[in-house]
Amino acid sequence: MSMSSPALATPTDTEPSSGPAPRRAEGRRTRTSGLLKLLPAVVVVAVLAYLPYVPTEVPGLLPGRINGPGSMQLLATCLVMAGIALSYDVIFGRTGLLSFGHALFVAAGSYLLSISLSTWSMPLWASILVALVLTTGLAVVVGAIALRVGGIAFAMVTLAFAQAASIIVLRNPGGVTGGEEGKSLNRQAVPDLLVGVAHAPYRYWLALGFVVVAAIVVTLLVRSRAGHAMAAVRENEGRAAVLGLPVYRVKLLAIVVGAFLGGLGGIVHALVLGGSNPHLTTTEFTLGLLVMVVLGGAGRTWGALLGGFLYHYADARLVEVSGSSLLDSLPDVVRQVLSQPLFILGIFFVVVVYFAPSGIAGLGARLLRKGRAS
Repeated sequence: MSMSSPALATPTDTEPSSGPAPRRAEGRRTRTSGLLKLLPAVVVVAVLAYLPYVPTEVPGLLPGRINGPGSMQLLATCLVMAGIALSYDVIFGRTGLLSFGHALFVAAGSYLLSISLSTWSMPLWASILVALVLTTGLAVVVGAIALRVGGIAFAMVTLAFAQAASIIVLRNPGGVTGGEEGKSLNRQAVPDLLVGVAHAPYRYWLALGFVVVAAIVVTLLVRSRAGHAMAAVRENEGRAAVLGLPVYRVKLLAIVVGAFLGGLGGIVHALVLGGSNPHLTTTEFTLGLLVMVVLGGAGRTWGALLGGFLYHYADARLVEVSGSSLLDSLPDVVRQVLSQPLFILGIFFVVVVYFAPSGIAGLGARLLRKGRAS
């Protein structure tokens, strides 16, 4: 009696195909997902770029119309500070290096541009190039020296460099830095579109362009092998060294990239404000950047940008409100509190850190995850 043998199962019956078609489909899904993640950023940039065409007044929030010169100048400065905060986040948030000397690189970019234009009579493009090259070279030297030590000693070494720069700027050697008055730009070497009250929207767009460039550079860095190495060093430096990562070079790269973006921010800051301010060299400025990054969310691109923008906006508006006559009718206790902008900012910072240790961006991400889960 013959028995019929069962049919043999073929690979196509039991396993999904791993040929080119599924791989292409997976690639399309990945690209689509990437584009969807970029959509919010594109929308935000588009909205910000359109603001100079909006004549609406926002009483209490902005000094006049949205597209008025005062509002445009305030928003431009806020954007510049957001980009500079992001440059500091490369060092502190992405790599875990507590530096008190980032003001040195921002001030270097700003002052080198002003000196190149006003003292050395160089054209704008050459001045920008000189400022970026010298700032980057300065970062290599400072980073190479400071990274010989770690922890609080590293922070103190960077602070020493920044303090030295601040002293040099204030003493005004050879009259090149302008001392306490700062250094004005040579307006003849700057394009007309960046000069004058009527051209405030162009300075605003310049600041927005800087933020976009900084965000793109940081995003590409974070997704690269170097960015993964920085994250590994931040999480556990000892383990990163055991795994064979060049910890010293990774840290130095973070300082150089952060300094380059900070120097670029200093250049844009000088173009937006028409010159260089000695406040950029102070420890207070670097501490402000630290507060911005922690407030927004260290290690998050959106966090650093949001923290930098909101902190500078609140600081500028509170200073204006504290000196206005609006407080005269308030009780003495309330008036005394509102007349101290730093006190209010300090309370706000403590509240945010207490209720959102990962910053505003971290809180937003957590709420978004809860919303999806429910």
